[in-house]
Amino acid sequence: ALIVETELQFSLEELSRACGAEAALLEALVLEGALAPQGDAPDQWRFDGAVLLRARKAIRLERELHLGAPGVALVLDLIEEIESLKVQLQHKLAASEESRHGR
Repeated sequence: ALIVETELQFSLEELSRACGAEAALLEALVLEGALAPQGDAPDQWRFDGAVLLRARKAIRLERELHLGAPGVALVLDLIEEIESLKVQLQHKLAASEESRHGR
């Protein structure tokens, strides 16, 4: 597992190097909403450290499944939704288990 400090910031060029991806692909992912930088233009964009993991996942999806930026954005959103639903389900199951045992 890769641990990235959230205080860390990347420019578009730095993120491109860190992901081993072309800046144009990262720009397309930003335009599709898959990545969310701070700043108004590509030369001003700053990505926080947490974006690195999402960007690497996006690049892997694009390379392995050839989804294109819109497809990658959709799949990333669906993955996040599934993960959120799993956490909610675990909490509900734990609460149900506690109430069954009178805790």
